Amino acid sequence: MKVYTVGGAVRDELLGLPVEDRDYVVVGATPEEMIALGYRPVGKDFPVFLHPETHEEYALARTERKTGRGYRGFQFHAAPDVTLEEDLERRDLTINAMARDEEGRLIDPFNGADDLSAGILRHVSPAFAEDPVRILRAARFAARFGFDVAPETATLMREMVESGEADALVPERVWQELARGLMEERPSVMLGILNGTGALARVAPELAVIFEDADTARATLDAVDSAAGSGEPLQVRFAVLVRALEPYAVDALATRLKLPAHVRDLAALAARHANSIADGDAMDAEGIVDVLNSADAWRRPDRFLELMRAALIDEGDRVRVMRRFEKARQAGAAIDAAEIAKTSADRGDIRDRVAAARLEAVRTALK
Repeated sequence: MKVYTVGGAVRDELLGLPVEDRDYVVVGATPEEMIALGYRPVGKDFPVFLHPETHEEYALARTERKTGRGYRGFQFHAAPDVTLEEDLERRDLTINAMARDEEGRLIDPFNGADDLSAGILRHVSPAFAEDPVRILRAARFAARFGFDVAPETATLMREMVESGEADALVPERVWQELARGLMEERPSVMLGILNGTGALARVAPELAVIFEDADTARATLDAVDSAAGSGEPLQVRFAVLVRALEPYAVDALATRLKLPAHVRDLAALAARHANSIADGDAMDAEGIVDVLNSADAWRRPDRFLELMRAALIDEGDRVRVMRRFEKARQAGAAIDAAEIAKTSADRGDIRDRVAAARLEAVRTALK
């Protein structure tokens, strides 16, 4: 029985990056032997065990065979005679197919260290084409590390899309990978690769529309990278990405990818109001109040602040515009609706009087 550190931990150590999680492969052991040593089984599809003290994951060396379309159509084989190289060969990219033994020696049968030094993402074997998630992962790693996709790997990714393999991706997994990519340092790299391979048009056709106009694409990608550089949360980065789309397209995309509610709602607001907010420096009180009302800024000030950041991330005068909107919002929010309600029993009248009072307060504040 031999234990090896594998995958991302080895890669990140070679890059000089902090290692948060370590994965291990065990060669020459059976599930019964692992359990006898105190490891706790947790794997459903193949034998994975938790260390009795560190609770880190240890997987038995395994091979896999494609049995159906998509990333779920695999049959796994784990046995003591499966070698480390056979286990590494099933992995996606050479930079993720390295291992270290218990003495710290590097095992690199597919020259991942060379690709790491050269900044290249290269598939390990033709088996890459059997799992469409790898298209998304390769694009995400490119965004994380700023690496180039090897020409032969890019060609294989395009062939996978053309063959319909990418159509088997389920919405939840597409969103999971897109969300991770958007949280990388340069999300534009991921989006450009997905568009170039044709994958974006298959998994999120609404986003592919952005690339139909070169100026829109460049502005959008630059803005998304700016949001990443500013450390914005996921919902703001996604809102920046989709703010140039028509609202109905954002609604369709949100439904297609089954977006979380907070991401969906901010994206919808950005598609409807980003342009108006960007013009906020020239808007009159009525226009500003219309935007505040429509975005429910009175009750959701934090979300409205995120909306302003998404709308103004690439605007040179964004601080002034944000201050103007916030000044208006605070003035309108200060209106005592309860006091107004005391003087009328009619709900419609109360609503109109509160709206009028807010508008007058905003006019006064912006003079």
